[in-house]
Amino acid sequence: MEKNSKIYLAGHTGLVGSAIHRKLLESGYTNIITRTSNELDLTRQSDVEKFFMEEKPEYVILAAAKVGGILANSTYPAEFIYKNLMIGLNVIHSAYKYGVKKLLNLGSSCIYPKNAPQPMREEALLSGSLEKTNEAYAIAKISMIELCKFYNKQYGTNFISVMPTNQYGIGDNFDMETAHLLPMILRRFYLAKLLSENNFDRIRADLKKRKLGFGIDEKLNLDDDKSIEKALNKIGAFRDKVVLWGDGSVYRELMCSDDLADACLYLMETKNFDEIGDFVNITAGNDIKLSKLFELVKDTVGFTGKIEYDKSKPNGTFRKLMDDKRIKKLGWSPKIDIRNGIKKFFNQYKNGEA
Repeated sequence: MEKNSKIYLAGHTGLVGSAIHRKLLESGYTNIITRTSNELDLTRQSDVEKFFMEEKPEYVILAAAKVGGILANSTYPAEFIYKNLMIGLNVIHSAYKYGVKKLLNLGSSCIYPKNAPQPMREEALLSGSLEKTNEAYAIAKISMIELCKFYNKQYGTNFISVMPTNQYGIGDNFDMETAHLLPMILRRFYLAKLLSENNFDRIRADLKKRKLGFGIDEKLNLDDDKSIEKALNKIGAFRDKVVLWGDGSVYRELMCSDDLADACLYLMETKNFDEIGDFVNITAGNDIKLSKLFELVKDTVGFTGKIEYDKSKPNGTFRKLMDDKRIKKLGWSPKIDIRNGIKKFFNQYKNGEA
């Protein structure tokens, strides 16, 4: 890609898309096309084709998707499969139809079978049954991998797919009901710290900006300190402890979205589909035990209370580690270690940047 190449970044306001947008700007790219979902509905084929016909992007990065946690995926599976299929089908087909030079399709680690051998290699795709809680989303993402593969085979396109591990960073979701692991526990520890310090002004500022979820916000009286403390207790944040699900024995892999953006730009600039294969994992190839992660977040935030486990709640999958051999062979490795990444993420959150 040239610095003035016309690049369409779909999904530029999300966690991953916004990181890629920042990376493109930092790297000197000057001709980035973006549209919000209100400006362009990617589920409507005619609108997408009209956009491609008029704008004629040379390169496309497909980061747009309907995303959510386990609860959302389980509750709205039809929406997840329909919207993600339509977004992918419309953008990828229009990229072929209107002569896009190269496309990068972003997927998710949920594409792998529930019982895939650890660490999960790219060859494990379609080798077993999917995790039922996010099966609809996974099927849509698998379909996009296959679509890119078959368009490359039949039409000679240069469409590449990447499957990132769990992300965190600027633009993350901190709603306690729908957030992913790291922003959820980071906010819980932070609110508990503020509560232990009787810093209700900072708590109010946080609650005005971000919801707690679980129907708590509707009953919350921000003028009443007791009402605030009761609400925080409901999400597991107390003056002297933080309550977390499970027993801390399982493992999770986490990557800063800035690292993912770096990997995506590296692949767009240097590698083609015939070098990458059907898709490549974007991963550091390591994970962390949750008990250690919780202690790390606790220390980063500066909370001095204890951690209490609610063992009546599920741990989730024991381990879901992605294999990093292919991405390392392609010449890329992450730059942000988890300790420094979480410290930076906390400061961004605390300062209202995340």
